[in-house]
Amino acid sequence: MRVLGVNALFHDPAAALVIDGRTVGAAEEERFSRRKHGKRPLPFSAWEMPERAAAWCLAQAGLRPQDLDAVAYSYDPSLAEPADSLGLDDPWDHLRQTYAREAAGFLRAALPGLDPDIVRFVPHHMAHAASGALAAPDAAHSSVLVLDGRGEATSHLAARRVGDRLEALHGQRLPHSLGLVYEELTEHLGFLRSSDEYKVMALASYGRPRMAAELRRHIHPTGDGGFRATGVPWAELAPALRPGEAWSAVHADLAASAQRVLEETLLDLVRWLHGRTHDRLLTMAGGVALNCVANARIAREGPFERVWVQPAAGDAGTALGSALLVAAQGGERPQPMTGADLGRGWSDAELEAWLKTAAVPFERPPDVAEEVAAALAGDAVVAWFQGRSEYGPRALGHRSLLAHPGRSGNLERLNDVKGREQFRPVAPMVLADRAADIFDGRLPSPYMLFVHRVAPRWRDRIPAVVHVDGTARVQTVDPADEPLVARMLTRFEQLTGLPVVINTSLNTAGRPMVDDPRDALECFGSAPVDLLAIGPFVVRRGAFFAGGMPDAGHLDAGRPDAGDPL
Repeated sequence: MRVLGVNALFHDPAAALVIDGRTVGAAEEERFSRRKHGKRPLPFSAWEMPERAAAWCLAQAGLRPQDLDAVAYSYDPSLAEPADSLGLDDPWDHLRQTYAREAAGFLRAALPGLDPDIVRFVPHHMAHAASGALAAPDAAHSSVLVLDGRGEATSHLAARRVGDRLEALHGQRLPHSLGLVYEELTEHLGFLRSSDEYKVMALASYGRPRMAAELRRHIHPTGDGGFRATGVPWAELAPALRPGEAWSAVHADLAASAQRVLEETLLDLVRWLHGRTHDRLLTMAGGVALNCVANARIAREGPFERVWVQPAAGDAGTALGSALLVAAQGGERPQPMTGADLGRGWSDAELEAWLKTAAVPFERPPDVAEEVAAALAGDAVVAWFQGRSEYGPRALGHRSLLAHPGRSGNLERLNDVKGREQFRPVAPMVLADRAADIFDGRLPSPYMLFVHRVAPRWRDRIPAVVHVDGTARVQTVDPADEPLVARMLTRFEQLTGLPVVINTSLNTAGRPMVDDPRDALECFGSAPVDLLAIGPFVVRRGAFFAGGMPDAGHLDAGRPDAGDPL
């Protein structure tokens, strides 16, 4: 069975292709259009389809639209209710619902040859749930928790997977929504709503949760698997900030308080769910599941033995979830994800052709992993472009910026490279078998979706990746899954004694993550990055701007014994 999953209605439009239960490809439209999040989550943009992502998914499998058995659209307008009846202030939501009902026609226009009769509407939170429960490894008997801003009429779903079937256990009716409350706070603090919520999480580490008691009056669990979350008087707690305006201690305290109450509410929901299912594994999806601080607390204090979070937990992940769910309903056995590298990739020959067409001076060292390790040991910043791109918002060793973690100034340096706020942390990448020596928390953590306490003896050795609260958002690397990255980490430790490398996303502020070779070259040319490692090739900044091929002496640039780095 060939199923194309589509997310389009709210934000982060994406497409995913599942054939015979196996995920062939999944990609977000932003990586093709170069518009962050694909579009703004407005009713007026609800008609826009991820046509480039969908076309790529089909091309990846050599299919035409007419070859599909089903298209799964991750929203069911028949379950929606008028916004005012749900207590939402969204006067144009009726337009969004109209566009949803007409999705089959929009899809036929985006994918000429598609039979609109094969389009199936999948409830939004069921699509989220399937992206967790049907994609996680060893999850045939598991619980799943979904929390986001909103679906058709709810903001939350607690469910259970039994075999290849999902059973809904509880849903929280709107307007109560942990996701919408966090979005309100994001906007109140001067950040972009439905985009910058992760900045609030980072800011929370700088504050004290002294307003938690007041927030609990408006945000709290109800003890029956649901919660209350609406009507928070943000302006009474801290003055609103305009975009770009400097924050103060009161704003950090408000962020810390909201984060604390969010975690408490999530723990109650998790305990209620476990009390109903007694499963060992919890899977999570929905935008709230990208809150790695809350995830870590659930893993540490919650009743489940294992917690698995979908790496594309936001709305983009519903493209995959809806496709997996329709495939399972059609009798296919859904196969778990083998990794987040589900997007576009290029052969070595194709990458070389890109570099030659761009007239860029490049080299092919004997081992790009060792070359990059040497450059990092010499304190270079490296753009790392390898294999297929990641599905979801985390750079996981395919489209990354890398740097030396032992130089404390590299945090500020990377934030300057990316053009973003200085309170934003960067993440450590570490070999899986070394992680427990350095980081305390749930391991392994291959998708960078939990925070871990950094062992005191290591904090001064890797200061650039230690957040102000002594934690780090860790990515563990298994050599069986990521042999090239593992080889680079091993060589870096041989050169420096440090088994950790800084990993942050390969992009600059306000732009989507780099996806294709053109994006990589444009980012490298516009930001102060020292080395681009693209497939087996390297491009050096000096040679790039000199406009000529480097001589053989440049092959040693950046090595610890070669003088000035790069």
